Formats: sequence, structure tokens, C-alpha cells
Amino acid sequence: EHELAGFGIRLNATPPDITFRRKNGGGINFQTSITQTKGLDRDVCTRLLKEYRISSADIFLRGDYDIDQFIDVVNGDCKYMPALYVMNKIDQLTIEELDIIDQMPYHVPISGYHRWNMDDLMEEIWDSLKMMRIYTKPKGQIPDYDEPVVLHAVKPTVEDFCNRLHRGLIKQFHYAWVWGSSVKHQPQRVGKQHILHDEDVVQLVKKN
Repeated sequence: EHELAGFGIRLNATPPDITFRRKNGGGINFQTSITQTKGLDRDVCTRLLKEYRISSADIFLRGDYDIDQFIDVVNGDCKYMPALYVMNKIDQLTIEELDIIDQMPYHVPISGYHRWNMDDLMEEIWDSLKMMRIYTKPKGQIPDYDEPVVLHAVKPTVEDFCNRLHRGLIKQFHYAWVWGSSVKHQPQRVGKQHILHDEDVVQLVKKN
């Protein structure tokens, strides 16, 4: 993990909500929406930006951040990625050791030989990658639960679902019937901007 950090890869971290905009003049305009407790203030940012030969910029912090996070924003080349640490051979561990591992974030203990905890591993993969399973339902048929449409977007819409099936499908879209946790009624007629939930069932209706 430390080696990856040296290459600008941040595992299991959220990008700092910091606006940084260079200007041609006017000095450093530093603003923050909350009190900073990690040592980041206008003077620190000004001294740091001098090393980058930046004398004028707008800075707005919407969270409590440290100098390393601010440097990441200035560089603008960091990648934020989810990661899971899969620990095999749990059949050789004690109950006490398993309890310790269970309290460690982003760790999933398994036994590849005995196929233990494989279902939890799959669920963790789905959750960490923010993947969603959407099932299709052709008119007059039962839903296809064997081959779900996988969506990666946060809060994916019916339009995202259509584009995942075929880019030209949205031009023929009229409305959709949806079954699942994203709707109050089962089914419910929705438009293309309706936000889908994991394991919803969707039946598309095309224009005549």
C-alpha cells in the first residue's frame, strides 16, 4: 500500500473535497467551510504553493484535511481506488485470531480449500466496487436472473441501464416498468431519470 501511494494511488480513500484554481493575480484566496484541525491554513498553503511557483490561487476546503491531501489536489494526478485484502487459509487460524481480522477494515478472511466465506467475499466485492445487478424482464416472460446487467455508476438511472444494453436504445425508450426497492408500487411505471437500486427488475417499453 505504501509503495502504491508513492505512485499516486490512494487505496480506500475519498478524494478531498477541495477546490483549487490558479489565477493570474490577486494572491492566495483561502476559504474553508469548517474549522481545520490538521494544520492546514492560509499560511501553510501559501508556503507550499511557493514551491510550485504559484503565487495566486483560489482555495476552498469543504472538509478537514491535512497538507498531504492538499498536495494531492495541487498535483492533480492521484487515483483513488477501492481495495480488498483477502486473507486465505482461515482454517488454520484460531477463533481469537479470526476475531482480530474481523475488526480490520477492508479485510475478508476465506478458505480457498474449504470454500469458506466465499459468499461474503463476493458481496464485499460488489459493495466495494459499487456494482449493481439489474435484471431484465421481457414482456410476458419471467425475469432473467441468470445474467444481470451490471452497472457501475453511483445512483444509476434507467437511461444508464438502457445505454448499458445498447447505445441506441434510449432513442426508442418510452417508459419502463420497475419491480424492486427503488419503487413504492410493484411494478411502477417510471421515466428514464428514475434511479435504480441493486437487484431491481426492469421491463422497457419502446415507442410505437
